[in-house]
Amino acid sequence: MRLDGCRVLDLTRLLPGPYATQLLCDAGADVIKVEDTGQGDYARDIPPYSDRGVGALFDAVNRGKRSVAIDLKSEAGRETFYALVADCDVLIEGFRPGVAERLGIDYDTLAEHDAELVYCSLTGFGRTGPDAQRVGHDLNYVGRAGLLDTTRNGEREPPRIPGYPIADMAGGLFAAFSILGALLSRELGNTDGEHVDVSMTDVVLSFSQPVSSGIVAGEDTHGGESSLTGGLPWYDVYETADERYVTLAALEPKFWKAFCETIGREDLIEIHGSDDPDVQAALREELTAIFAGRSRAEWEEELRDVPAMVGPVNTPREALSDPQIEAREVVSHPAEAPPRVGFPARSTEEPAAGEESIPDRGEQTESVLHEHGFEESEIDDLRASGAIE
Repeated sequence: MRLDGCRVLDLTRLLPGPYATQLLCDAGADVIKVEDTGQGDYARDIPPYSDRGVGALFDAVNRGKRSVAIDLKSEAGRETFYALVADCDVLIEGFRPGVAERLGIDYDTLAEHDAELVYCSLTGFGRTGPDAQRVGHDLNYVGRAGLLDTTRNGEREPPRIPGYPIADMAGGLFAAFSILGALLSRELGNTDGEHVDVSMTDVVLSFSQPVSSGIVAGEDTHGGESSLTGGLPWYDVYETADERYVTLAALEPKFWKAFCETIGREDLIEIHGSDDPDVQAALREELTAIFAGRSRAEWEEELRDVPAMVGPVNTPREALSDPQIEAREVVSHPAEAPPRVGFPARSTEEPAAGEESIPDRGEQTESVLHEHGFEESEIDDLRASGAIE
């Protein structure tokens, strides 16, 4: 998994697009973050702040990238940008549909400068459809895609906002996946460049397969009461004696059997799979009492080596130092830089350790332009005109 030699122009801000390009950067791609000559990426100024003095979110998804500051509204700025495009493999943007066209940096225009360019548009609702121009954030997208409704236990309980911005992260992940697919298609000789249109709402809906398949089959999952959202007592979350929580996910009979035998409740084995509401309610009550009898640590100690599908509910802080996660080295500890959640896959062909610095806005403008053949006098003239910083 080596993207060495792949150059990416990143025009996105905040979280979804930068997460996509951080994944590419972690895999070895050279990501050039194109910011405007005014504020730049808003995430730089969103608290809380890292020890580097920038927004912690910006710090998390912009490490190892390079930043150039270009005024794309000026003719000189656009011409400078076109020169960068001509020597890049990928461009990703997150503007509302129509903005790239007005700026003169849309796919059709840029394809004239690089016919093999992989161009990705990442938006909330996609570039087509009646709501393509509608504004939104993560909460709007997960609500539209049906995810939010599944977070409540029954129709009387209001939906609960997920702890992570699912649409933002899923959209960024799928954008990275789509970009890699387009690059592979190009390298296989199946296509030249192409324009990929990723809707965060569509991606969240794609994640709904376990629920939507049941709907197609006639199951009513309104209100979140489905088999995978706490509708079954053997697949749920239970409170422990120390007011912590554990997960029980014994969907298969063999795992349920292992659980019941380990806790000395063989009498419960045959109840598994019952569709009688009264039987399920009684079992849930029994399980609630059982789990309340010990602390989370005690349950983890007894069941960690048993194939019973029981595990702890970690806080986000605990997750960062979980022994299994630490062993996988998902959380990296680079020298002279704060820890961060890194690339979530291991490979026999790991990319070389990348730069972990966070670029200041426009920090590499001059060096990047030099790489693309600009003379010092040309750079001075561009800076004097305000086309770059």
